[in-house]
Amino acid sequence: MSNRLKSGSDTFNGFLEGGYEHSVITTIFGPSGTGKTTACLLSAVSASRDNKVIFIDTEGGFSTERLKQLTQDYKKVLDNVFILKPTTFAEQKQCIDSLHKKLPKGVGLIICDTISALYRVERGDDNRNLNAELGKQLGKLLQISRKNSIPVLLTNQVYADFDNPNRIKMVGGDILAYSSKCLIELQLLSKNQRKALIKKHRSIPEREITFEIREKGFF
Repeated sequence: MSNRLKSGSDTFNGFLEGGYEHSVITTIFGPSGTGKTTACLLSAVSASRDNKVIFIDTEGGFSTERLKQLTQDYKKVLDNVFILKPTTFAEQKQCIDSLHKKLPKGVGLIICDTISALYRVERGDDNRNLNAELGKQLGKLLQISRKNSIPVLLTNQVYADFDNPNRIKMVGGDILAYSSKCLIELQLLSKNQRKALIKKHRSIPEREITFEIREKGFF
C-alpha cells in the first residue's frame, strides 16, 4: 500500500508530495468558502475508486450536485461513500465510538467535515469536559488510523485572534494541533483563488501554493 492517498487534485498531490499520509490525522482549516469541503469531496472521489469511505458530515456540506461536477463516476462514488450525519456533539461521539469498536471492512478513508462544528455549538463558560471529550474523539480517530493504516481527514473552523486581528486560530486549538500530524491552512485570496499553507508535516517543510477552485476541482 502506498504511503499516500491521492488528493483528487494534481495540484494538491504535488503540493503534498503525493497526497495525504496514511496512519495519521490531517486537518485542513480556514474560513468559510476556502475549499475545505471540496478538498474532502475530492479525496472521497480518489479513495472510493478502490475502497469504501466514511464521511461524517456535521454541517450538511456533502453535496451530490457538487460531486457530479467533480466526477462523471459520481454514482460509483456514492455507492462506496457512507455518510453519517450527527446533529449534536453527543451523536458525533456515538459515530466515532461505533467506528472505533468495529470499522467496516474495506474502509480506506475517514473524513469528518467539520470536526469542531458541533463542539463549538456547545461551548460555554466551563469547557473542560467538552475539551476532554473532543480529545477522546481525536484519540479514537488516531487509533483507527494507525490500526488500519488509513488516512483520517478532518476540516476545522477558525476564529479571529483578538490580540492580532491579522491572524486566525483554529477552533479547538492545541487539542487539534497535537492530534494532527499534518496541518493545512487555506486562505481566501479572491473569488476563485486560494492559498494553501503547510503549517505542520512529518516530512515536508512549511510551504505554500496558490490555486483556483473550479467546477472540476483544484487547479
